[in-house]
Amino acid sequence: MSLTTYFMIGAPGGTDANPIAMFLPLILIFIVFYFFIIRPQKKKESTRKKMIDAIVKGDRIITIGGVHGTVTQVDETSVLVQVDNNTKLRIERSALSSVPSKE
Repeated sequence: MSLTTYFMIGAPGGTDANPIAMFLPLILIFIVFYFFIIRPQKKKESTRKKMIDAIVKGDRIITIGGVHGTVTQVDETSVLVQVDNNTKLRIERSALSSVPSKE
């Protein structure tokens, strides 16, 4: 029997591959993705949402664009931020990056 015939027909006395063994690498890759990418991202987003929902008047905030200011008014979807003595900006809550610790 030639080498090409051996590979085309299969190994003599061979059995069919187990379907679970065929999908095992795919299942393991999904598990790794879940624990190293999906789960931490969900936890981070949950923490960020709690932080944004807890903003009150007087909190110092930093926006995604890097603007620092103090919250002077809180609405459902936006906040009014004082960045200078006579300068106030209305910013969407989704554009807030962080609330530095109150020290």
